[in-house]
Amino acid sequence: MNSILDYDIAFIGHYTKDTIISPAGKRVVDGGAFNYGSHVAIRMGLKVAAITRLAPEDYHVVDKLKDLGVDVFLTPSEHSTCLTIEYPTNNVDERILSITSFAGPFSPTDVEGVSARAFIIGASVRGEIPLEVIEKIREKNALISVDVQGFMRVNHGGKLVYDNWPEKKHVLMYVDVLKADAVESEMLTGEKDIKIAARKLSELGPDEVLITHQNGVLLYANNNYYEAEFYPKKLVGRSGRGDTCIAAYMARRLTTPPPQAIVWAAAITSLKMENEGPFQKSLSEVEELLKNKYYPTDRLKEER
Repeated sequence: MNSILDYDIAFIGHYTKDTIISPAGKRVVDGGAFNYGSHVAIRMGLKVAAITRLAPEDYHVVDKLKDLGVDVFLTPSEHSTCLTIEYPTNNVDERILSITSFAGPFSPTDVEGVSARAFIIGASVRGEIPLEVIEKIREKNALISVDVQGFMRVNHGGKLVYDNWPEKKHVLMYVDVLKADAVESEMLTGEKDIKIAARKLSELGPDEVLITHQNGVLLYANNNYYEAEFYPKKLVGRSGRGDTCIAAYMARRLTTPPPQAIVWAAAITSLKMENEGPFQKSLSEVEELLKNKYYPTDRLKEER
């Protein structure tokens, strides 16, 4: 890439071929934070770039994004990252993850030709996005969002397990918006109370912290807490919940303040969870859900 291309939002992360096992059965789904996120942002009318690594046999994922208008910058790899995600109970926050192949780490050169107002870093496993890549993105003066899962998950003999994050302080000093789920936030802070956990995570550098949980999403921003519930008519697509939520939040956050952005994120995530795979609903469906469930604003709690 010789020239710099400008976007509203850019996603970086592996495509993941996800085998999902739950009480409802077993199926294979195209995953990856870049994939879930790009579907959201492009449907919200933004100019979107996606930077990824995957095997040629899985290029159909890239073709779908290109058809939607996403500019995809891909690096071929011998194998795509393949995950198995097992939900042993009906509690969607309880899951067992394993990995059978890995598409390899990104390098600073992968982001050189892309400029964006915001970068969303969505790795699946530690080692996918090294610190030097984040440092390169920071030089672009873009908003940076990071999902902690790709830095806490470690490949331990084929199992993805959560482990101590040695580079936590170094990474978080570059981060504007941090995304975690309730399990991850407790592991990082030792706090079961997600409000306390969110505040502690913010103290490490991020201005805004989102924590998703079984019933909705908590946002800590400007010393305030904002909460918005999820309202899926049916719960089919738990995988990709967090990727969808942070993408919708960041896309909306470019033009609106945190309280409005988090409501949009919750509404879009609710609709995404009604089906397996990425968000594919229309903005009119989002607006209808907002009208029916989220407004008047007494459904959005704000506490100091």
